[in-house]
Amino acid sequence: MSVTKPLPHDSAKLHVTGTARYVDDIPVPADCLHLAFGLSDIACGSIQSINLDAVRAAPGVTSVWLAGDLPTDCDCSPSVHDEPLLSDGQIHYLGQPVFLVAATSHTAARHAARLGQIEYSPEPALLTIEDAYLAGSQFGDAPRIWERGTAAPAIYAAAHVIEGVLDMGGQEHFYLESQAAMVMPQDGGDMLVHSSTQHPSEIQHKVAHALDIPMHAVQVETRRMGGGFGGKESQGNALAISCAVVAAATGRPAKMRYDRDDDFTITGKRHDFQIRYRVGTDESGRIEGAEFLQLARCGWAQDLSFPVADRAMLHTDNAYFLPNVRIESHRLKTNTQSATAFRGFGGPQGMLGIERVMDHIAHTLGQDPLAVRRVNFYDTPETQSGRTSTPYGQEVDDFVLDELVTKLADQCDYSIRREAAAQWNETNPVLKRGIALTPVKFGISFTLTHLNQAGALVHVYQDGSIQLNHGGTEMGQGLFQKVAQVAASRFGVPIETIKITATDTGKVPNTSATAASSGSDLNGMAVKAACDTIRDRMATHLGKNVQFEGGSVVVDGSAIPFAEAAKRCYESRISLSATGFYKTPKLEWNPETGQGRPFFYFAYGAACSEVVIDTLTGENRILRTDIIHDAGASLNPVLDIGQVEGGFVQGAGWLTTEELIWDDKGRLRTHAPSTYKIPACSDRPDIFNVSLWDGQNTEDTIYRSKAVGEPPFMLGIAVLMALSDAVGACGDIYADLNAPATPERILKAVQKVRDGI
Repeated sequence: MSVTKPLPHDSAKLHVTGTARYVDDIPVPADCLHLAFGLSDIACGSIQSINLDAVRAAPGVTSVWLAGDLPTDCDCSPSVHDEPLLSDGQIHYLGQPVFLVAATSHTAARHAARLGQIEYSPEPALLTIEDAYLAGSQFGDAPRIWERGTAAPAIYAAAHVIEGVLDMGGQEHFYLESQAAMVMPQDGGDMLVHSSTQHPSEIQHKVAHALDIPMHAVQVETRRMGGGFGGKESQGNALAISCAVVAAATGRPAKMRYDRDDDFTITGKRHDFQIRYRVGTDESGRIEGAEFLQLARCGWAQDLSFPVADRAMLHTDNAYFLPNVRIESHRLKTNTQSATAFRGFGGPQGMLGIERVMDHIAHTLGQDPLAVRRVNFYDTPETQSGRTSTPYGQEVDDFVLDELVTKLADQCDYSIRREAAAQWNETNPVLKRGIALTPVKFGISFTLTHLNQAGALVHVYQDGSIQLNHGGTEMGQGLFQKVAQVAASRFGVPIETIKITATDTGKVPNTSATAASSGSDLNGMAVKAACDTIRDRMATHLGKNVQFEGGSVVVDGSAIPFAEAAKRCYESRISLSATGFYKTPKLEWNPETGQGRPFFYFAYGAACSEVVIDTLTGENRILRTDIIHDAGASLNPVLDIGQVEGGFVQGAGWLTTEELIWDDKGRLRTHAPSTYKIPACSDRPDIFNVSLWDGQNTEDTIYRSKAVGEPPFMLGIAVLMALSDAVGACGDIYADLNAPATPERILKAVQKVRDGI
């Protein structure tokens, strides 16, 4: 059976030889136009005058568009229709597109876009979480509040009360392939769109809206992306819309791609958060009551901020039972880029808050942080203790972290190494070590319930070759290979028999974004349904007791090659094409009340990281990381381990080196590889042990596997907690280390702990 086999990525050879084709590699006709935006250089205010004569006169320029020249408002928003393609006269952030240039080359368009002469009437900008919170600038009429029990009285009656504030920065997606789109006009005003997007159906919808044409007139194709991480869920809308508008107006193909600086400047990032907490515990560290205030910087438009902030609230508990809890969430409107989806989609922010709380409790009580975590774990359903329900009312009926964490702690010698680190710190005044073991419980499903659906189209040809298409998109994560393995397993044929074609809205309609870690779950089941329909037709025609295995169809004990079986069915006029559909069961969710079952199941994992810091400079290294991650019955262990390794490193990067800095004018200063530090190969742990948990999903997912896209990201939290542990070795007060824990922040935290203030 092809599933469970450690097969390489389907495009691995193309990747390493440089022959994998991306949007920018598609050959374009000689008359193709290339587009660029002219950007605002203030963060807030209005346009008083604009002179684009120099732009129009620039070499290669064919035409220029302002907002009034567009066929509609060309809204780019994935949510509430609040993102016009070009400024309507108001400026909401520095880098907002004001005009659109079409030229005969990419370079000509970019050069011309810099020549616009715009006079502004600046207004005071709200740039920070604190500014927006104090000004009451937020999306929605009021903050969202979810409660269980009575948090305040429980905290008041507790033996110990701790409180604190945790700041965490945002994060740039830094996909290797920047945003790109190309549109080819077709007969009758139809449009063929090539887009580097995680959500082809949304591109289709937004282009159709912009041109005021039906969706059937827009075909969107996505073969692959050079990375996405959530940054291509909605941020590609502007490029596709721009190309479609120009193609419709000129009758010529149009192409647009952002250079790295433009990509940084225009597109949204991970939401940065401030979390204020107040928690009461008993003598063992068990939480009796907790209050969380979550402040999210959302930027100028709503984008996906509501579901992101909701998921942060949903993951406030992480792996811990909170009997009395109050969570208050503010979605703050600021004059910065519109924050958007990013791997984990708010989950990392909410989870980091409770992990900080666990470390703070342990320090206050003088206990091992792992012991505090264990005492607060959800119980397994077998204990019937009542400590199995989340704050939002979903039962945690598949909890494996007790066993998983025990296995990891034993394998990595956590207790021995923690004692060794303490002894090291007593005798080394400059270099300090820290170690932390943190768990992950991550909910799998879109919290917008109707998005939990997928379709597929499968063809079996008369020579036995099989072509399939589904609504998921490939961004390097290996989704296509996993789904191909599902199809090969259903038909009992070698993987080479299967070909997956580019994601195409003309083949599978109304698809959801490849996001929320749901790509394999949804599309794998849809493909299975389509394959089984064809398989049942073939079996009914061929005879009784039919099995598909080993590249053959076994009929009443006699094997015939699969290709021969397909030919027989074709010649007997048996349909060898089928669609498949799947919708996730058991989901019921009300975000207003914060109650229901938003997730089909949970994915689990744990990481133990050991670090060393230089207390004179703040420099630091990850010495060792051990991970066990729960992928259920893995569809492809090699791909899943790769996702775990990559997710951990990206999560550690968010919390250590990746720092977004805006100046007091609202200009993003960290806008290129020279100023924004993603983890390099040398930043990975010197010792890096990763394994998968030996188990199956208790829910009926595709071959009992579990999603593995987002959950490993939060394993990186162990690095921040280990750094905090190392800083704490410098004195007696709690090291409230904020993120990203850059060398500068570590050095300041060390000085604070040493000074005891």
